[in-house]
Amino acid sequence: MVGLQARPTAIDLFAGAGGLSTGFQQAGFDVVAANDSDPYAAATYRLNHPSTLFVGGSIESITEAEFLGGTGLHRGELDVLVGGPPCQAFSVYNHRRGMHDERSGLFREYLRMVHGLLPRMVVIENVTGITSIDGGRAVHDIKDSLRNLGYHVESAVLKAEEYGVPQERRRIFFVGSRSYLPIRWPTPTYAACENIFTIGHNLKPLVTVDEAIGDLPTLNNSEGAEKMDYTAAPVSDYQRQSRSGSAWVFNHVAPQLAPINLERMKHIPPGGSWRDIPYQLLPAGMKLANRSDHTKRYGRLHPDGQACTIMTRCDVHWGAYIHPYQDRAITVREAARFQSFPDKFQFLGSRGEQYKQVGNAVPPLLAAAVANDVAFMLAEQAVESRA
Repeated sequence: MVGLQARPTAIDLFAGAGGLSTGFQQAGFDVVAANDSDPYAAATYRLNHPSTLFVGGSIESITEAEFLGGTGLHRGELDVLVGGPPCQAFSVYNHRRGMHDERSGLFREYLRMVHGLLPRMVVIENVTGITSIDGGRAVHDIKDSLRNLGYHVESAVLKAEEYGVPQERRRIFFVGSRSYLPIRWPTPTYAACENIFTIGHNLKPLVTVDEAIGDLPTLNNSEGAEKMDYTAAPVSDYQRQSRSGSAWVFNHVAPQLAPINLERMKHIPPGGSWRDIPYQLLPAGMKLANRSDHTKRYGRLHPDGQACTIMTRCDVHWGAYIHPYQDRAITVREAARFQSFPDKFQFLGSRGEQYKQVGNAVPPLLAAAVANDVAFMLAEQAVESRA
């Protein structure tokens, strides 16, 4: 990160468990306050970000004065307001998605906070599906509203795997600045091996599934514990990075699957899917499916590839969430590794709530890549203001 005289400040709205906050902290920001309405995510956030003021409850009931009073900042002093308004209304996985969904208007609450806090910069993250709803109405609304508030704003779709996240994940980011200096976007640092020699620029190979989770304790179906010892030494840079600062493996429990699913898994090779399951063992609905459809269902991760997009339920019936070698679904910890959360980050609540928190999060490494460029732009603004 480009050094500033003091650590730049950030407030995180719709923070969830804290993926954006974690990434911005890794980039050197002081995340002074955060908000979320989900009580389980709030508990997880407070545990992992004890020095951050957490204002719980619905964003509609919170005023900017609560953030300003709690942090000692005045309007216009905050460096960056970040947030990922709930994305279910825009997700391509939501077949009833659209602007009629009340959650699609929550980004307007973010904009209300922009007006009240007047940060130097803003960062909004969302699913790429937001670009196709009502002809991109939400995208236009966000940009027009920020411009009306005096911000120069651009958007870009970023690929998480190009920034060291071992997962195929696409997200749109909006970055706005009160300065008209150019908006910077992070340069990819990772690429598929076949592209490295073509693209160049000292890119690293994409982080693989095995490099991400290969050191975690072996489990059978329904085995594991919320806290356990490591049983093997790290063998990849990613594993060493993930384990930094943690003496334990947290949230490493394999979901209990029905015997029929265990029988199905025996027939699925690494990289395979439901199409490898004998016809007589298929669920009734999938016996009618075309073999070209639902390619991720009952998918077994390939150790040399990347994980599919981690969603709020790592259900083997809906995606490629079978361990590459072990006949079981991936654990919350493995999902968190694919999202690039450090091992010291603990998730609270029921197992279902833990998966939800992981799936809803912005991968910290992706957030950090964006944050580094935001820090650079803030440094440029500081120089400009002194000129």
